[in-house]
Amino acid sequence: MSEILEPRVRICVILGSIRPGNYTRMAVDIAMGALAGRPGIGVDLIEPEKLDLPFPGSGRETEDQVWLKDRVHSATGVILATPEYHGSFSSVMKLVIENLGFPSILSGKPVSLLGVAGGSIGAIKSLEQLRSVCSHVGAIVLPGPVSIANVRETFSANGDLVDESVRKRIERLVEHHLDYIDRHVCPQYALEAMVRQQN
Repeated sequence: MSEILEPRVRICVILGSIRPGNYTRMAVDIAMGALAGRPGIGVDLIEPEKLDLPFPGSGRETEDQVWLKDRVHSATGVILATPEYHGSFSSVMKLVIENLGFPSILSGKPVSLLGVAGGSIGAIKSLEQLRSVCSHVGAIVLPGPVSIANVRETFSANGDLVDESVRKRIERLVEHHLDYIDRHVCPQYALEAMVRQQN
């Protein structure tokens, strides 16, 4: 029987929308496709609509919150995807971040940002604010966030991608994320393992 190896790298993709048929999920599916089948890469998709996450300050802890913390803690890197609502990122994404505690489990994690919006200027405002929050809690926010404008024209009603340039931009975000991990995170893991062996 062949040995089942754990993925060398695990990416956690967090979906910031719970609306049925949401465009954020369509964009996330492209990112998931870019990650799929890569040797040594494991992927966890976090779908908040399936989780019982308490409001901050409620004093309540749920099994789903513990599971969420464990998944993000074990991730090598994180991709956050949000729609733009009223000039900011979604309350769903904020709830997920709040449930990662303080000090945040995102601290020290490389994080890439992906945003979608119905307007012509895209998700610029939401991504700026999400970058600020992630930086505040100690995440390493990587350059090159992807903002998808006019999202209703970018995807068809049944979810098919109309503008192939968007696919390339999302795939490039994934490539840059994995490249950062290969260059900066994996060597650190290897060094720590070597030190442990010597002690």
